[in-house]
Amino acid sequence: MKKLNRKFTVAPMLDWTDRHCRFFHRLLTKEAILYTEMVTTGAILYGDPARQLRFNSQEHPVALQLGGSEPQELAQCARIAQDYGYDEINLNVGCPSERVQKGAFGACLMAEPQLIAECVSAMQAAVAIPITVKNRIGIDDQEDYTDLHHFIDTVSQAGCQTFIIHARKAWLKGLSPKENREIPPLRYDLVYQIKQAFPTLEIIINGGITTLEQCQQHLQHVDGVMVGREAYHNPWLLAQVDPLLYGTPAPLESRQAALLAMLPYVQAQLDAGVPLGHISRHLLGLFQGMPGARAFRRLISENAHKPDAGVKLLRDALAKIT
Repeated sequence: MKKLNRKFTVAPMLDWTDRHCRFFHRLLTKEAILYTEMVTTGAILYGDPARQLRFNSQEHPVALQLGGSEPQELAQCARIAQDYGYDEINLNVGCPSERVQKGAFGACLMAEPQLIAECVSAMQAAVAIPITVKNRIGIDDQEDYTDLHHFIDTVSQAGCQTFIIHARKAWLKGLSPKENREIPPLRYDLVYQIKQAFPTLEIIINGGITTLEQCQQHLQHVDGVMVGREAYHNPWLLAQVDPLLYGTPAPLESRQAALLAMLPYVQAQLDAGVPLGHISRHLLGLFQGMPGARAFRRLISENAHKPDAGVKLLRDALAKIT
């Protein structure tokens, strides 16, 4: 099995990084690892696994992020995901939403490192693909470095070799998920300390990263970077990942070329009954900062929901870019 190069990864983002978004991002970077939205074990075991897990083969390398806290259920879902062809399973130990807390998974599990170790162990016994963990630096009143060190130590002893660390605490009481992405201070230094303490582990840093220059700075201290909201709102950022971070050619030479490269996929999805708006919403930030970008976004936003909306609308929107 080819080892995954996690130097640059695109974060799992609920309601955003669906299969259409990932297909678009893959046009922009051949090297980055792409992550699904978080999928709960219940949605797979008791819902419609095909709807939750299907993806386009061109998305590889692609990782499934799972939400859950019951080791055998996670192991069962990992087997199903491996059968679907995913390259990695990532366990969510970072999401602070109340809905996730009520399900007893996400960031609240930072308080239960032994349980996470059992989850990782069960999944690793079930599949051959890598099992990774995405966690916060801590929750609520946990000691900043001491508790994080204990968490990483405990879970790594169960066999996890890769940790994606969001460099903010999660305050489970009193802050909304949006506030938890912005208010707790970023502590990149703690993530750097963890890498120094566990030099054989793969440590990937996440949180507040908006430029590839910042990525290059972080890579002097850790093994990889994960970028979330900036990659979604300003997707052209991804077009420079391959040459700047991997030393390979950029797949596309311009934003216009990126949109045109997306059109055959859009048409195929339209033919399969997917409404244009489900795909076009992921394209709105492509021309961020360019003359005509606002007109591009407006034309798509105001018309993509119409029954006859199709590829022509995207071409008309492209004509607004000057």
